[in-house]
Amino acid sequence: MTRVARTHAIALLGLDGTVVDIEADISNHLPAFVLIGLPDLALGQARERVRAAAANAGCPITHRKLTINLSPAALPKHGTAFDLGIAMAALAADGVVPGESVDRVMHLGELALDGRLRPTPGILPSVLAASRAGFRTVLVPAGNAAEAALVEGIAVVAVASVRDAAIWHGAALEPIEVEPLLLPPLAAEGARDDGDLADVVGNRDAVEALQVAAAGGHHLFLLGPPGAGKTMLASRLPGILPDLAVDAALEVSSLRSLSGLPVGARLVTRPPLEAPHHTASPAAIVGGGSGVLRPGAAARAAHGVLFLDEAPEFSPHALDALRQPLESGVITVSRAAGTARFPGRFQLVLAANPCPCGNAGSRDQECLCTPFAQRRYLGRLSGPLLDRVDIRLRVERITAAQLRTAGDGDRVDTRTARDRVERARAVAGERLAATPWRLNANVPGTWLRSPAGVPARGATAALDRALERGGITMRGYDRVLRMAWTLADLDDTPRPDAGHVGRALLLRRAVA
Repeated sequence: MTRVARTHAIALLGLDGTVVDIEADISNHLPAFVLIGLPDLALGQARERVRAAAANAGCPITHRKLTINLSPAALPKHGTAFDLGIAMAALAADGVVPGESVDRVMHLGELALDGRLRPTPGILPSVLAASRAGFRTVLVPAGNAAEAALVEGIAVVAVASVRDAAIWHGAALEPIEVEPLLLPPLAAEGARDDGDLADVVGNRDAVEALQVAAAGGHHLFLLGPPGAGKTMLASRLPGILPDLAVDAALEVSSLRSLSGLPVGARLVTRPPLEAPHHTASPAAIVGGGSGVLRPGAAARAAHGVLFLDEAPEFSPHALDALRQPLESGVITVSRAAGTARFPGRFQLVLAANPCPCGNAGSRDQECLCTPFAQRRYLGRLSGPLLDRVDIRLRVERITAAQLRTAGDGDRVDTRTARDRVERARAVAGERLAATPWRLNANVPGTWLRSPAGVPARGATAALDRALERGGITMRGYDRVLRMAWTLADLDDTPRPDAGHVGRALLLRRAVA
């Protein structure tokens, strides 16, 4: 006699999830547990985990030959989130739980050997994929209940053990109370302190450039000696960005879940900040891995800020790997196991010293580097990469006189700057309402040269001369126009004039 049962799980490739049918077959052959359907090593070890977990929970699976098929068989499957589905399919094939019940439910979660369910990374994007596939009920570990509940329109059933899951499906078992495995207590949001923009003394041009970058979504390059405040300025940028929209918050929260970071009971509504060390590899920056394709720092910074301090110290391969995401807004990671796509709309902030010793151009200290060493140091930042950076700013050290004369009334705090940025973005959003774009930095050149995007008459004279002399590329030309629109939005003027274009050109060529 052969018994067959089926349930479902989700195979993630990046943020995209595919429904996997878990089919269980029990036959009268020599005892065995066979798992087929291209499982990876962690999933292949589910045989031992599931058998031990079910036995220790008081609902052992059959000792006859059990064959588990993960369909579609040609799709590689990774991770341990299939454990609960394998256990439920096996129990349904053995008649312990009704097959009709497990067939209409999505099961997600890793089993511990004592039968309890462990919190599992990637639950939020998995539940999203299940909801989009038409499922209305999903069983998840108790430790992931709050995260799974962020998805609307699907009933989330949190279970602490495989025994509780079997009882929920109708198994004739007595409940046994167990202590659920939970994530360590950690505030998923609000723990990061971005500081206040009012802490920045002097550097008015840098503070203004920071607001321009935030209002238009522009990339930023800060060049200056050590101690000039480059890191302080970069860390203040996320604080003046507006709160994330619902779709962006769901995407950022899904990326955190996929990375194994805590999400909590609410969506992440503040823009993320990622600041990888300069020894990070290209895979750590853009994502990848030999098995499971994980998001890198650039993907985790989606809808937020990617800050590369000491940018010339990064591997040139890691830096140039950012060129394609900066242009397309999508990170594509291709491996033998498949191709994963992650969001790549982030604001890049580069910070660099002007030379290896850091004193080139300094007013009060002598530079010990040769001109060749200076050119070689900054030459590690390729021209094509810098051409994609809108704002290039020289930041100088604050003198004692500037420190004494800087009054609190002259400083802009984070709240004031964020309000100004939100007003400018509202102006841009109204202008771009009929287009698929919402930020000036994302507007293509074709729109900028259309009647709707052309600045005021005569406003681009200086910019046209720079293009004719070869002082700026066509990509740079478009980026100057985007910044001019952002400056106009901050000033609440209908179109950029010559002053806006001139200021934008100055921001573009400040360290040229």
